[in-house]
Parts: sequence; structure tokens; C-alpha cells
Amino acid sequence: MSTIYFAPMVFESPSQYDATSYPPFAVTADVSLFTIRRSALEVLLIERRGEPYLGAWALPGGFVHPKEDLEEAASRELAEETGLEGGAWHLEQLAAYGAPDRDPRMRVVTVAFWAVCADVPTPRGGGDAAKADLVPVARIESGAVRLAFDHELIVRDAVERIRSRMEHTAVAAGFCPPEFTIRQLRQVYEAVWGASLDPGNFQRYVRKCGAFEQRVAPPLQDGFKGRPKRGRPASLWAARRTADGFPATTTRTLARPGDSTRTDASISAGNR
Repeated sequence: MSTIYFAPMVFESPSQYDATSYPPFAVTADVSLFTIRRSALEVLLIERRGEPYLGAWALPGGFVHPKEDLEEAASRELAEETGLEGGAWHLEQLAAYGAPDRDPRMRVVTVAFWAVCADVPTPRGGGDAAKADLVPVARIESGAVRLAFDHELIVRDAVERIRSRMEHTAVAAGFCPPEFTIRQLRQVYEAVWGASLDPGNFQRYVRKCGAFEQRVAPPLQDGFKGRPKRGRPASLWAARRTADGFPATTTRTLARPGDSTRTDASISAGNR
């Protein structure tokens, strides 16, 4: 019978802990805020006011203050550098990025967030931002717009996260007003996925997936001067949300056009 030995655990008391024994590093929060304008997916960028990367485009973000949590830092940076009001967006954590040389100043680990907003007013620079603007994601993906630090990687990861989440949650409604038509919602999917969807298939998906709920159906409009009544205007829908405010999960998957992965519960979004 073999014997197992356990190494004794050593705990440092606060008086024994020496912070200078470890290399210093900083923590930042960077945010990819997306909206849709002119049927195109766009991301909010700021022009850096100082070094490093003076004058380069970057994501809104900055160092986390000692007494704030990560999400507070992300919201604060968005408000400071764009003029947007806190809470005007849906915000979720994406990932941490900590390559040793990602920031030339010192070792900096960033916790990245992604956010979607239905109606972004004309952004304005503030804090470390000389100016702010909305830039089509396609220009970043094509290499036409280059970003400071590793922000291009963060944007690409954030876009893929949103595209993936749209397959099985109601997150696409974050690009819409609180109540929207199925056509408006389909236009969001088409803008983010960059593909046309079959209207009939998409309408059946929205009605049966369980992540969206129909509001009171609008009444028939009165006829004009004895003419027959017109057809009903488009019904309005809203996204269901979980108890903690996140977009509800669907009971079936809406597979992206061109995606080879399919399940029994998937509905093809393409034409049939």
C-alpha cells in the first residue's frame, strides 16, 4: 500500500507580505461599444490624446481605480470619453488580455467588455480622448483602420462573441428600441452577420424560440371615406430577460448562414 505525503501549506501574515517582491503591473478596462447605423455594424473608437500611440484610434478605456470594480471602471470610461449616460447600453465582460508586451509603458492586463446600444448620439471626446467617433467594423476587419495596443484583436473577439450570442439569445434586441418589429430585428441580424435572411423563416424563429414576446397586437386601422379597412400594422415585440437582466436564452438555435454546424433544434437562416 503506497503512502501519500502532503507538503505543509505556508501562509503569509499581512506583516510578512512584501509587495515589492512581485513585479508591478496595472489593470485597465477597455470597452467595445457597438451600434448599427445605415444598416452597418459600427464600433465606438476614440483618438488618443497622449502617448503611447498619440493620435491613434483605440477603444474607450483606462486604468481601474483602486476602489472601483471592473464593470464600474468600464462604465465610467465610456461615460467620460464619449459623453454617453451610464446605463444607456447593455454591457458584458468579454475576456482578459495580458500579453507581456501589449503596452509599452509597463505590464498592463486589461479586462475587456463588449456593449450594445440602440441609439448612440454623436460621441464626443473626453478624458484621454481627443475625439470619439463611430467606425464601421468592416473597416477594422479589412485592415483599413488600425488600432492601438491589441485593440484590433479585442474588437474581433467582441464581434465574434456578439455574432455567436445572437444565435441562441435575445441579445440582438439590444440594438433595437424597447419595442420593435420583426423586420427591425431581422435587419439587426443581417447587419451583424453580414448576410440576408429569409423573412418567413426568421419570423417563425422569433415566434417560436421563446426569447421574444409579442406586445398587444395593434388594431385594424379605420378606412378613409368609406374605403375598406387597411391591414394591421406590424406587431411589436420585446426581448425577454432573465432575473439578472441578461437577454433570455432561446429554445432553439438560429444558425448563421454559412455555418456548417447544425443541431436538431437549429433553424437555417438562409433561403430555402
